[in-house]
Amino acid sequence: MSQANAQALSPQSAAAAPPRQRRQTSDRAIAWLFITPTIVLLVVMNIFPLFYSLYLSFNDYSVIGSEPPKWVALDNYEKILTSERQRYWHNFTVTGRYALLSVGLQLILGFGLAMLLREKFRGSGLITTLILIPMMLSPVVVGLFWKLIFDPSKGFFNYLIYTNPRGGAEWLSDPTLGLWSIVIVDVWMWSPFVMLLCLSGLSAIPDYLYEAAAIDRASAWFQFRRITLPQVMPLLLIAVLFRTIEAFKAFDVVMGLTGGGPGDTTETVAVRLYSEAFLGKFRTGESSALAYIVLIIIIAISNLYIRALNRAREG
Repeated sequence: MSQANAQALSPQSAAAAPPRQRRQTSDRAIAWLFITPTIVLLVVMNIFPLFYSLYLSFNDYSVIGSEPPKWVALDNYEKILTSERQRYWHNFTVTGRYALLSVGLQLILGFGLAMLLREKFRGSGLITTLILIPMMLSPVVVGLFWKLIFDPSKGFFNYLIYTNPRGGAEWLSDPTLGLWSIVIVDVWMWSPFVMLLCLSGLSAIPDYLYEAAAIDRASAWFQFRRITLPQVMPLLLIAVLFRTIEAFKAFDVVMGLTGGGPGDTTETVAVRLYSEAFLGKFRTGESSALAYIVLIIIIAISNLYIRALNRAREG
């Protein structure tokens, strides 16, 4: 028997095994000591409110009332989805228009900026950093900032697009322009996010694809349609997915700019949800049902985007 095997079977090595096992148990205990508070915090802050709000959505309940929750089954959902609450369909229409306009313009502008900045030139890094600044700001600050810009008497937005010295349109108080003002702010703020994703996709395209296309004398439009767009399409779909989800949850910018006005022309679903839950009659049960309807819509849209993303990756 070799000296190494003898040392492995010696009583000293056998006696050293239990402390190592105890040390491993101690490391596992330390790991659980750090993980347990996080798990408890997640359950208390996320999982419990999620299921409790689901329970309240089937009850007639007001958070400021003295009566306990009264089970009404699907009555809250019926009130929202039937003609009894026509205003909810108006809120969904406003949210859909807002999502379509803002996400579409962000996609066009962000992809266009990425195409311009894909080629490195002097000062490109500085320009990219400056473009990314809007998405780093707080939405509430952005809303107040643009509210001053849209002011017809003090802001300079009208003077940029109108030559009339008396000023231009009342952007925030005009029923037609109110939604467009929110779209402009959202596009200004989040187009850099789409640009950033597109830049990462453009930088990952191999150069030999363009070299082979140039050898075959392919036109610029052919290279864009057959090489650039298919390679960037997965990241474009990811950007559209994220921005669509955020558009359906739009609240802070809308409240900072118009508060849902004038009237209810810019009242999105999130603003209506806030109004039902915390203002007026404090309809806690009905607002919980509305929140879950929005959640179901977001999940359905996300599944459609994920299927399209999988098809784009397979292609």
